[in-house]
Amino acid sequence: MTMYLYNDHFQNYKRYNIPKAQLLIADIPYNIGENAYGSSPQWYVNGDNANGESELAHSAFFDTDKDFRIMEFFHFCNRLVKPEPKSTVANIKERKNEPGCMIVFCAWEQQQYLVDKAREYGFPNYIPLVFRKNYSAQVLKANMRVVGNSEYAVLFYRDKLPKFRNNGRMVFNCMDYPRDNKTPKVHPTQKSRQLLENLIEIFTDPGDVVIDPVAGSGVTLLAAESLGRKAYGFEIKKEFCKAFHEQIEPCANQMRMVI
Repeated sequence: MTMYLYNDHFQNYKRYNIPKAQLLIADIPYNIGENAYGSSPQWYVNGDNANGESELAHSAFFDTDKDFRIMEFFHFCNRLVKPEPKSTVANIKERKNEPGCMIVFCAWEQQQYLVDKAREYGFPNYIPLVFRKNYSAQVLKANMRVVGNSEYAVLFYRDKLPKFRNNGRMVFNCMDYPRDNKTPKVHPTQKSRQLLENLIEIFTDPGDVVIDPVAGSGVTLLAAESLGRKAYGFEIKKEFCKAFHEQIEPCANQMRMVI
């Protein structure tokens, strides 16, 4: 098994000597502040407004939301995403001429800012991605306005198109977001393992390296490892690292037993 979650900041990556990534996946803070739970039943005790507000009301997901340094993040990406190899005949024949890329989950309002900053750090090309759910977390708004059922991300790459494994099929930039009812939920913004597996299968091969510099629950690592990729992640919060080792990591062993 090659799946490592470091309880550290991604800025300290040099001490771990990790390889460069074919695919970097990151779910960065959305910086929505005290409205993080504004549309969720968790705003109220036991999800019922008759019980009054819960301890999550008027709170952010994380105390680091307002201090996420996007320039340091893109500096890390520039260093750790696999560079573009030279276009030699040998490289093309051996399929080594396939550079890495990164997928950054973000809020709708963050997209243009990320596009601008990515360009400054060597990733001038991008493809916007939309993930469509058949449910919505904004249940408290259901009778008030149109509610959101989508998540957003941007695929960034340098000059050459990254590795793309679609088996001859068309891949739309608007994809279904499979609901994950099996993986333990240990993080408020945890992504669907099935969605992450879909993305990893499209942009990597078995044996490739996947890195998540803001790993949270570590479910990206679980998805990558389950597909035979090497997975590395960084998470500064001890409680999420503990939850990963106690609840998420054992899922890898369970999946191997099934296989």
